[in-house]
Amino acid sequence: MPENKARVRRDVGRYVNDALRDRYFAAADALYAMGAPARSETDVETSFGTTHVYRYGPSDPAAESRTPIVLIHGAGYSSAMWYPNTPGLSLDRPVYALDTPGDAGRSVHREPMWQPERAAQWMDEALDALGLDRVHLVGSSYGGWLVLNQAHRRSGRLASVTALDPGGLEKVGLRFFAWVFVSLFATFAPKALRPRLAKWLDQPVIAVPEMRKWIQLGARAYRIRRPAPLPLDEDALRSIRTPLYVIMGKHSLLVHPRRQLERVPRLVPGARAEIITATGHGPQIDHPDVVNARMLSFMDDVDSPRPAAVEA
Repeated sequence: MPENKARVRRDVGRYVNDALRDRYFAAADALYAMGAPARSETDVETSFGTTHVYRYGPSDPAAESRTPIVLIHGAGYSSAMWYPNTPGLSLDRPVYALDTPGDAGRSVHREPMWQPERAAQWMDEALDALGLDRVHLVGSSYGGWLVLNQAHRRSGRLASVTALDPGGLEKVGLRFFAWVFVSLFATFAPKALRPRLAKWLDQPVIAVPEMRKWIQLGARAYRIRRPAPLPLDEDALRSIRTPLYVIMGKHSLLVHPRRQLERVPRLVPGARAEIITATGHGPQIDHPDVVNARMLSFMDDVDSPRPAAVEA
């Protein structure tokens, strides 16, 4: 009789097979090698699975005591996407990059966590297991939804939140899904066409061979099992009291940047919102030095607020 196969859960992300997973890991490692060298890697257990964590810098011992940065990547990716940012950020502070369970990283997903309260519980448990009681939280795209959700639901350990072209502000529209599909298709274009397509799609990663291979293998190797998140409503945004910085690409198709430039500071007390030109959905990848500098300046302001002016 044939062996009984383990039942595949339809609500938990998984790799298609071990061979594709290993090829994807090798492609991810090529990206990690382009960023700062990880000081350590560790696994922490949560109610939803095992979370794999990379720890970077800083090289200056005096900076070890500074409030650390925690990076949360976008949907379908892993923390390898932060390779342009880890060198600059980890010079200034300790940096932790988490592979979100349910996406194509080295974490192991066991229980669904797409629901807003469960997502917040996962992050709180992971940060607690790392011994981090105060952090500057940074999220991109779907990771942007995760960090906004955290600020709304479990803000106790958050020094600040930076959301990079985030989900969570608007319902994900067809124009964004179409852009994702066309961008993936463009990674298979002939080499001579890739720079032109990268410019047309505001997707320069198409022209980066290591990232192009990583994206292709991730799409083949991993199956995400969660719906697109619903945006936070206005009451939820109004509830946020954590210092918030939202950075959007001028040509973003996930949000309407001009609309959110006005809306976010109006709804979230003291929030900053900014648009980066000459980029779309990945400002921190397209302009890492600029975005790193602005994020670090924001965090410095949070950690060492300037004294209020005293009238004579």
